[in-house]
Amino acid sequence: MSGHSKFANIKHKKEKNDAAKGKIFTKIGKELAVAVKEGGSADPANNSRLRDVIAKAKSNNMPNDTIERNIKKAAGEGGSADYEHITYEGYGPNGTAIIVETLTDNKNRTASNVKSAFTKGNGNVGTPGCVSFMFDRKGQIIVDKEEYDGDADDLMMQALDAGAEDFAEEDDSFEILTDPDDFSEVREALEEAGIHMASAEVTMIPQTYVELTDPKDIQNIQKTLDLLDDDDDVQDVYHNWDE
Repeated sequence: MSGHSKFANIKHKKEKNDAAKGKIFTKIGKELAVAVKEGGSADPANNSRLRDVIAKAKSNNMPNDTIERNIKKAAGEGGSADYEHITYEGYGPNGTAIIVETLTDNKNRTASNVKSAFTKGNGNVGTPGCVSFMFDRKGQIIVDKEEYDGDADDLMMQALDAGAEDFAEEDDSFEILTDPDDFSEVREALEEAGIHMASAEVTMIPQTYVELTDPKDIQNIQKTLDLLDDDDDVQDVYHNWDE
């Protein structure tokens, strides 16, 4: 994983303007609503998925009152829309692989928008499973070195003892990988130890990366990623472009 840390991208997202922050909060709000509905409880103590989304919300600097308001709204009678998970897979320039995870209350709108984003970047949506085999689903926790005063070996042992699979040190951060089923347990162990996490989520990590050298290819994939990022129905986008 060395050289492919998501940390720079995470920092970039957090430093976006207020409008972009509002969009991120809207997306996390939908995840909170789904977590309450599918987890069967608005009490984080009884809903591990909700605890994970709350941790994600806090790592994105979402205010506590906003988090609580979203949870209360989701728990209320008819308080949240009936969102559906739909995943799209496809190809960007030069065979780059892209996975798009959405939460939508209108499948036709979402499908049209996702297809348009691929087309405008000179790519195409493929069939389910066409690129997901190129990724591993993992729990990923990023710790900013500036936020951690301890020893790297101590952090590694804490993570591995809690059930993590792998630990990597980057120039500016530490990356902890877990099996998706062990993610909550590892995240909560680190949280209880007082370790600040820049990011903590279950994600898709490419097995290999594709380097783009043609400026037109770079422009096209950036166009697709920007369009997807601006779409309110899109929750997460994963790709194997070596930025």
